[in-house]
Amino acid sequence: MSKKLLITEKPSVAMEFAKVICQNGQRKNGFIESNDWIITWCVGHLVTMSYPEKYDENLKLWRLDTLPFIPKEWKYEVIKGVEKQYEIIKSQITRDDVDAIYVATDSGREGEYIYRLVDQEINVQGKEKRRIWIDSQTEEEIKRGIKEAKLLSEYDSLSDSAYLRAKEDYLIGINFSRMLSIIYGRRLAKSIGEDKASISVGRVMTCVLGMVVEREREIRNFVKVPFFKISGEFLKNDLSKDKSTARNDKLMAKSDKSSNSNENPTIENNNALPDVINENEPKQGLIAEWKVTESSKLWQSPKLYNDTGFKKKDDANDFILSLQNKKVVVEEVKKSKQKENAPLLFNLAEIQNECTKLFKIKPDETLDIIQNLYEKKLVTYPRTDARVLSSAVAKVITKNLNGIARGYKDTEVQGFINQMKEKKISTNLLKTKYVNDSKITDHYAIIPTGQGYENLDKIPELQKNVYKLIVKRFLAIFYPPAEYNKLNITIDVEGEKFNASSKVCVKKGYLNVLKKSKESTTSEKNVDNIDDKNVDFNVKKGDILEVKTYQIKESETTPPSRYNSGSMILAMENAGKLIEDEELREQIKGAGIGTSATRAEIIKKLEKIKYIEINTKTQIITPTQKGENIYDIVHFSMPDILNPKLTASWEKGLDMVAKSEIKADEFMTKLENYINTKFNKLVIKRFLTL
Repeated sequence: MSKKLLITEKPSVAMEFAKVICQNGQRKNGFIESNDWIITWCVGHLVTMSYPEKYDENLKLWRLDTLPFIPKEWKYEVIKGVEKQYEIIKSQITRDDVDAIYVATDSGREGEYIYRLVDQEINVQGKEKRRIWIDSQTEEEIKRGIKEAKLLSEYDSLSDSAYLRAKEDYLIGINFSRMLSIIYGRRLAKSIGEDKASISVGRVMTCVLGMVVEREREIRNFVKVPFFKISGEFLKNDLSKDKSTARNDKLMAKSDKSSNSNENPTIENNNALPDVINENEPKQGLIAEWKVTESSKLWQSPKLYNDTGFKKKDDANDFILSLQNKKVVVEEVKKSKQKENAPLLFNLAEIQNECTKLFKIKPDETLDIIQNLYEKKLVTYPRTDARVLSSAVAKVITKNLNGIARGYKDTEVQGFINQMKEKKISTNLLKTKYVNDSKITDHYAIIPTGQGYENLDKIPELQKNVYKLIVKRFLAIFYPPAEYNKLNITIDVEGEKFNASSKVCVKKGYLNVLKKSKESTTSEKNVDNIDDKNVDFNVKKGDILEVKTYQIKESETTPPSRYNSGSMILAMENAGKLIEDEELREQIKGAGIGTSATRAEIIKKLEKIKYIEINTKTQIITPTQKGENIYDIVHFSMPDILNPKLTASWEKGLDMVAKSEIKADEFMTKLENYINTKFNKLVIKRFLTL
């Protein structure tokens, strides 16, 4: 009787498959067997690329005349320590009664590579091979994955991309690490006070090191520049002409007095004149900031630092004095409403950044947590770049919602679910920005499955908190948008323009879920005032205003912020650009540095080899002295490898191979040419600097 063999990436995943297709299976040494199925597992990578000395013993020594090393035929070997499990897989995969192999390693490039290396090393022939591609480990998803498993050959392009990624990292790492260590190793060792030192270079790793060092030096060399902004506080003028004239006389007297002192000149109310102020006037006037426009006498003036500030305080003082006794008129009043939708769902980079901010944990810790939640059936596949759902998933999304409603015994979350029921909030997402098939490659966004709650009490508190974060982000997309009333007022002071604004939240919508107030009320009457300093000031176009005061606000330029471990993940995702605005990030997202599966590990490696340090409390990243010295060496010898755009272009090329847009041979030829060209330039540069 023929059997099917199913291979997973790790034992815990194999157990989940066994619960579905091998309930009566017998546990044996390294595999589970039933009448129809055999389930076995890898333990991560079992096979790896051989080091140069396996090609030639002489290559064990690091010498320039053996570089660059580019094998014509690649050699692989079983990793030490996992030989036993490899042999178990080999014994099962070559059984005569096994006629079909189902590959259930992780549904991504690295998971594909793990199995393909095993298949290549065993040289599996004459058996049907199928690929299981799933988004979660729930029972129905496992059944669907097996039922819809495609021929493994349909993933050959993904496999080609995986092999090329490994070869690229191998060739760049070995050749340039050896070359730079030979040329600059002694110099590096002397600079850091060590007997000897090697230089580790990586396609992605060195680029990330460059980002950290360049940011640190930008901060270190930053010189703060002061500048001076002008603001005015204005009152409604409901006065007679005579009182207004008297008022101006008082203001002028105050201004003259101020101009003869060392204090900043201001124009302000004299509290001894109660008849000048309307009893119904709010205690605070209309706060507005000056900005230069074409009508200003200071348009394109060299005295200005920017559109809103002066370079020198004296010039700001003179400007205030020039405004005395000038007519103040409301030029324009704009009232508008703004709607703000809930943010997109989490992909791995976004939740790594969020967890760094909220829980002060490193990206690799976040990945480990979400991987565990995935294996406990609580969330969908973690290593995803997508922040949207597929239309197929959106059509059945009520399964997830109903599962949360039944199984997740969290009081706050149940309150959100009840609100959805009471307000009859639609669960149809198909025509929203949260569903977009074109933005999904391998997997959709990370969302709760609505299952696995039997495991929830068994996981640590931090993992529960991360899970709740995912649930709340998911529920928020069903809620209506937050709504704001916005007010923008332009004030004219005889050609000089002052601008005032306010923004008030009048309907919380999704903010009830993501930014719940301390009062914990579900009433939309409890609104958030985002910018409410001018909310009570009611004026119309043409109104004459009265000056309460003009003030100088001293500001200064600020250096850029250091990366933390979470923001670095976002910067890597966006090819070296740290874009704070979430919507803009999604719009411009293209080829990044590394992949969602590898970015956290790259940061971890840089810390391990002491090129960077990560503050455990703040997660702020800074370079070590060794890291800075290595950056200087790389910047002098091969600066292009520090360029995020180059690194991103290589990643884009791998993606094109995976999509069959270019041939694997074409990519490999370009890679070999790059290495040979770069090597020749380095050798020439070495002799020129001797």
